[in-house]
Amino acid sequence: QVHMVESGGGLVQAGGSLRLSCTASGLSFGDYHMGWFRQAPGKERERISCLSWSSSRIFYTDPVKGRFTISRDNAKNTLYLQMNSLKPEDTAMYYCAADRSGVFCGGAETVQYWGQGTQVTVSS
Repeated sequence: QVHMVESGGGLVQAGGSLRLSCTASGLSFGDYHMGWFRQAPGKERERISCLSWSSSRIFYTDPVKGRFTISRDNAKNTLYLQMNSLKPEDTAMYYCAADRSGVFCGGAETVQYWGQGTQVTVSS
């Protein structure tokens, strides 16, 4: 059974930083392209960053580009998201995602496995 557990969320002031982690078990983590989504209240879940299995391909959506950094440690089965210069509009539930085989950086419908989410709240 696959489990992906996020951690590192919390309450932070605008301009602050957080580092999210997502530790996976029950799958060959190094074989999967991975990514982060977020969902704010009343909004759709959106993809914000993607990282290929080898870390050779990376994508950021414009709102987070230059502020967030995605990385992975395949030996530790862990995906990371370093979030700097946080803004109130970054407030959301953040989810890690493992993409279906052969898919890189698709929409939510292409995700094979989801984490349970971790809440990030940025106060102004």
